[in-house]
Amino acid sequence: MQDMYHVLIVEDDEQIRDGIEIYLKSQGYKVFKAGDGIEGLEIIRNEEIHLAIVDVMMPRMDGIHMVIQLRKEYDFPVLMLSAKSEEVDKIMGLNMGADDYVAKPFQPLELLARVNSHLRRYERYLKMANKEAVQEETGIYTVGGLELNENTVEVKVHGDPVKLNPIEFKILSLLIK
Repeated sequence: MQDMYHVLIVEDDEQIRDGIEIYLKSQGYKVFKAGDGIEGLEIIRNEEIHLAIVDVMMPRMDGIHMVIQLRKEYDFPVLMLSAKSEEVDKIMGLNMGADDYVAKPFQPLELLARVNSHLRRYERYLKMANKEAVQEETGIYTVGGLELNENTVEVKVHGDPVKLNPIEFKILSLLIK
């Protein structure tokens, strides 16, 4: 399952970038690497990225400005890397769209656990968003054993039809959406 995930590492320190890559690849992730925010945004535009690990302090474009730019179009999780002395940067990064931060120096296994955790949540989010899109397209909404069909104006509970008056149907339709 993890080999389907693409992770972007945006870090100006090549040793840190390569070290993170080794851990992520050992878990089956496909890894993309960039040395600053400008390179990172270029990769995001050209590749399908599921999660980004972004350093706060980088040349040309720092991590905070990069996150501000990517949040205009993308919703995938972003983990910020920040030195402990950059407390203000951590807070600003979270306020500007990062989902989590990891203080440097960090334990690689902790970073990996956070990556796994965020990707699990992101996968659930994508499944829910896809399910909602399919329901809107078909006009059939399902929650548990309850099925509401807007096209035929029918409601079923565990496959059995349920009679509702028009007001009840509208209320149920509103609630189920």
